[in-house]
Order: sequence, then C-alpha cells, then structure tokens
Amino acid sequence: MTEPIKVLIVDDHDMVRRGLRAYLEIEDDIEIVGEASDGDEVLERVEALRPDVILMDLIMERVDGIEATKQVLAQHPECRVIVLTSFYDDEKVFPALEAGATSYLLKTASAEEIVEAIRKAVRGDSVIDAKVAGKMLHRFRDARPKHEQLTSREREVLILIAKGKSNAEIAEELYIGIKTVKTHVSNILSKLGVSDRTQAAIYAHEHHLV
Repeated sequence: MTEPIKVLIVDDHDMVRRGLRAYLEIEDDIEIVGEASDGDEVLERVEALRPDVILMDLIMERVDGIEATKQVLAQHPECRVIVLTSFYDDEKVFPALEAGATSYLLKTASAEEIVEAIRKAVRGDSVIDAKVAGKMLHRFRDARPKHEQLTSREREVLILIAKGKSNAEIAEELYIGIKTVKTHVSNILSKLGVSDRTQAAIYAHEHHLV
C-alpha cells in the first residue's frame, strides 16, 4: 500500500485548521501530521514531522507565510508548499510564488480542489486559482517590450517618426489623413509611455526598430 501524503496545516485561525483537518482526514491517502498557528513554528514542525505538503496561510502575526515558505524550502527543498489564503493582491501572490510555493489557492476553494492540489503537489504539479492565474498572465503581458503593444500601422508610424518625418509626410507616405496620423501618434506616445515625438524616436532607435 502506498504511504499516505503527510500534510502540515499552517494557519493562525483555530477554526480554519479544524475545518481543513475535518475535510482532509476523511481521505485515505492523506494524513494530517500536525498544525502550526504561526510562521515561526513551521520550521520546527517540519524538522520534527517531515511533511510532504504544507498548507500555508500568508497573513500571520509574527512570521508571515512568505517568509516561512522561504525558510522551509531553504532547508527542505523536497517539501511542497501550497498557499491557502484569502488574499490575491500582487503584494502577496508574486512574493509567495517567488519564495517557492508550488500552488496558490484561495480559501474559497472547495475541499475537493484542495485535496486535488495536495495530490498534484507530490507529483510536482501546480494548481493556481483562476483569479491568481489572471494576474500572472496580466503581469506577463506587461513585462513585454512596450512596442509589442503597438498595432502594425502604429509601428509603421513610429518608424517614420524615428526617421524624422512630419505628420504631413507620414500621411502622404502611408496614404492616410493627417487626423488619422495624429491619432496614431497619440496612441504611440501613450503605449510607449513617452511624452513627445522626440522620446518616441529615441525609443525606436534604442530598440532597433529603425
């Protein structure tokens, strides 16, 4: 028979720990080996109990879940940390994942979702709440070079700006109206985060668009 997955529950609310224990103890392949009410207790519990998976709250009084995750994984990289929290703001999500958390779930997750995340964790798979995944995707998009947000026409206009063309010259070369050129220029400045045509031209040269 396969050994059960040993789980440590970390949360500063007694009722949350009790609820999680009640949910999880009915699963034949999961064993709750212990609990901790604060991040400063976690490392000691891990040393003594050697859990496979930690369900980690983030907001705790003395040592928060992010710091506890860092400390645990620095000494026990084989352990898997599943964040289980009410918070999904950027200040919590990305530091927790950067600290090494395998999965990030909200406390609105169902018992079935938490159980599945635990099983996946021991296989090396991650589970990310849909709201958190959306933030990650948004951040990934924001990390792209700003000029990748430009349409093909805006890129053409930017290149001509970088070549020193006036609005009238751009309109003539691209067979579009002056008003349309002005709209494109305004969009380009906004998307690149620059204040004038000169800065836009500098940006284009620095990024080898010309």
